Amino acid sequence: MENLHDKRKVYEKSQLIESEIKQNPIEQFRDWFLDASASPAVSEANAMAVSTVEEDGCPRTRMVLLKEYTYEGFIFYTNYSSRKGKAIENNHKACLSFFWPNLERQIIIKADLEKIAENLSDGYFHSRPKGSQLGAAVSPQSQVIPNKEFLEEKLKELEEQYQNSEVPRPANWGGYIAKPYEIEFWQGRPNRLHDRIIYQLEDLDWKISRLAP
Repeated sequence: MENLHDKRKVYEKSQLIESEIKQNPIEQFRDWFLDASASPAVSEANAMAVSTVEEDGCPRTRMVLLKEYTYEGFIFYTNYSSRKGKAIENNHKACLSFFWPNLERQIIIKADLEKIAENLSDGYFHSRPKGSQLGAAVSPQSQVIPNKEFLEEKLKELEEQYQNSEVPRPANWGGYIAKPYEIEFWQGRPNRLHDRIIYQLEDLDWKISRLAP
């Protein structure tokens, strides 16, 4: 067993103060996301953890790529029949989390999820490389399969079938928009006195508060 008591880091790269933040959390997210995207130390700024609650009441978290964000919310794509899709169908709330350790920053988003319009899912699906389109059509995501060859054989069949034609978007594949009602921005600080600013939606306005670290 390894003792991890002494594994700690001093956070001192930046600070988060009320006089400098945006009044709208999406604008604050945009500023931080652009910083992360421009940093050579961050390989995938749009990688986020998505946590949903399954039927047994236990949260389940997985990494997903953010594909778009607007003032309305955050958009990602998945298989609607997957474990996350089924969890979202039963409980429309989810938590999104971004962590950029090299910037000593974290964002936690509580949101209500909705499917986006089918034409928007169509547009994104057909903008993907053909290999990714075929992969989405082949995989019965989250289901038990007999072996790896099962998928490889199905992929070969679809490659031949759609060699000279467009791959149709599977009906059970598409996008969700996560409409936030709470967004917390965390900035690491020395002595563990981290900055935590939380935006909470009240009616149509965002209330801004500071949380103790």
